[in-house]
Amino acid sequence: MSDIASRGYVNPDVLVSTDWVAEHLNDANVRIVESNEDPLLYPSGHIPGAVQVDWTADLNDPLRRDYLQKDGFEALMSRIGVTRDTTVVFYGDKNNWWACYAFWVFQLFGHSNAKIMDGGRMKWEAEGRDLVREVPKYAATSYSAPERDDSKIRAFRDQVLRHIEQNGQLVDVRSPAEYSGELLHMANYPQEGALRGGHIPGAKNVPWSRAANEDGTFKSADDLKAIYLEEQGLNPDEPVVAYCRIGERSSHTWFVLTHLLGFKDVRNYDGSWTEWGNLVGVPIER
Repeated sequence: MSDIASRGYVNPDVLVSTDWVAEHLNDANVRIVESNEDPLLYPSGHIPGAVQVDWTADLNDPLRRDYLQKDGFEALMSRIGVTRDTTVVFYGDKNNWWACYAFWVFQLFGHSNAKIMDGGRMKWEAEGRDLVREVPKYAATSYSAPERDDSKIRAFRDQVLRHIEQNGQLVDVRSPAEYSGELLHMANYPQEGALRGGHIPGAKNVPWSRAANEDGTFKSADDLKAIYLEEQGLNPDEPVVAYCRIGERSSHTWFVLTHLLGFKDVRNYDGSWTEWGNLVGVPIER
């Protein structure tokens, strides 16, 4: 039994090891995708054969604060040489923040044949594995996507308002200082993006990073249950809304709750604090 399979996850197949990736570098049915916060990492060296999916340039609409539409997603998948049958494996910096974010966006278009490389870029580098600067070129594919479906895993502000009125479960995955309102972003980042600090009423503060080990891998199911179920008292059978500042860190927590612990209904509020902290008339707590 592999290390991942032995950790007790509800859906262990959604993770692959660095060994697995190394063994599938030349597999035509696998596309490795790097998504980072730092745009300089990919050109400085990446896993051989990996393509870059940039969260700003590739996943977001250039004018509206929203994600790309069906035609844009089809064009992206065609450009990186992916078909409906291709297994897409995401990895990146920050313990797979942005990899989970890209994974989440791909799920809005129903590309469920997707996985995360456990440990991300940090683990690959720590193991001394090859990094190259060559940008691969793949033959364009004909990819047919459904219309983007925001109804199951994405939350909007009005839905969040109704959720708190019903005393629904909320998880604020930001740092304690952001949660308290002391900071508007993490330490050492520009303190901008919202007029007010604090958190959505009733939200439990569980920083996203608590779900990861020091080497960037995900903690075992038992360790995760100790945090989310026993310590925080979350009910996996009741709806949960996760949020952060712009939705990337909360994508990591969405992935943990949904795929590793099997929560039934988890939505990522990607408007997060940059929207909520600027809204007129909504409640906040500090």
